[in-house]
Amino acid sequence: QVQLVESGGGLVQPGGSLRLSCAASGILFNINNMGWYRQAPGKQRELVATITPNGTTNYTDSVKGRFTISRDNAKKTVYLQMNSLKPEDTAVYYCYRFWRVWSDWGQGTQVTVSS
Repeated sequence: QVQLVESGGGLVQPGGSLRLSCAASGILFNINNMGWYRQAPGKQRELVATITPNGTTNYTDSVKGRFTISRDNAKKTVYLQMNSLKPEDTAVYYCYRFWRVWSDWGQGTQVTVSS
């Protein structure tokens, strides 16, 4: 069974930082594209960042320069370093994998940015 388990969410003040982690199992991690989605109440799910097996990254415009996605293939883990957080970053963040026609999401971790 595919498992994507997110952790690292929490409550932070504006301008603060968090690092999200996603531990993967049940997949050939080093051939999968990985990424992070987020979904806020009343809004559609938004793709935040992706990383290919060879390390090529992409980000949605609103997080460029603030968020960094990375992966550790030995640990089968993908990370999202989130700096300079803003209230509009508040959402449930979901780990994502994609290879050919196969894709999966994790259960999510809550990130709340508030003073």
